[in-house]
Amino acid sequence: MNRIDIEAAAKLLRQACEQREPIAPLRDRFPALTADDAYAIQEHNTQRRLAEGGRLVGRKIGLTARSVQMQLGVDQPDYGMLFADMAIPDGEPIGWCRLIQPKVEAEVALVMEHDLPEPGLTVAQLLRAVAFALPAIEIVDSRIADWNTRFVDTVADNASSGAFVLGNTPVGLRRLDLRLAGMVMERAGEQVSLGAGAACLGHPLNAAVWLANRMARLGRGLMAGDVVLTGAFGPMVAARPGDVFEARIQGLGSVRAAFGEITP
Repeated sequence: MNRIDIEAAAKLLRQACEQREPIAPLRDRFPALTADDAYAIQEHNTQRRLAEGGRLVGRKIGLTARSVQMQLGVDQPDYGMLFADMAIPDGEPIGWCRLIQPKVEAEVALVMEHDLPEPGLTVAQLLRAVAFALPAIEIVDSRIADWNTRFVDTVADNASSGAFVLGNTPVGLRRLDLRLAGMVMERAGEQVSLGAGAACLGHPLNAAVWLANRMARLGRGLMAGDVVLTGAFGPMVAARPGDVFEARIQGLGSVRAAFGEITP
């Protein structure tokens, strides 16, 4: 794709977000769309958001489940940017007016204590750089109609990012076995998602290392204070107005995502 097409695709996604009207898959409108093009579209909208005063507070990794990768015909995860206005306090109502077709997934968030600007990182180096972990609920949302996405669509759409909620009790990694940590998520007391840390590329730290190295190679390395969403522990669940979800992760406690009602 040329620069004009990349800018046009980026504008379509912005308009979908602003108008809360999903669009047809980008791959249909731009048949030549490649993964590199999709990341260029994401970067275009990232730079525009930064220019308008947005503030980056972290990154997310998506497509960490091997089954989902196989479904989309890819052999790697993807990544997206987390902005300050995407952070929602635990249990605070999430305005439905900011959403299109949200779904929720429970995961572990890592908060960085030290910068990781250089590539070639190991798990050991990551462990030394992480301040603590928190339970998290990511609200994924797609600007693509009916979630009819493939890899290039979700990458261009900032990895289908919407918002995120963090728990409030930090836990050091020395006290955790994140690979075996079990997760259960409930809606109004009914279990809706179940899983464990092994769903994230075998271990959430594997996912975090992949993301940290990818960001460093792109010149946007993780910095102290950044939040890293390491990928879903279990299946994502569609949200409805008025829903309240609570996710509990072994060793980390719980976190809640509460959705507001539709207002006239």
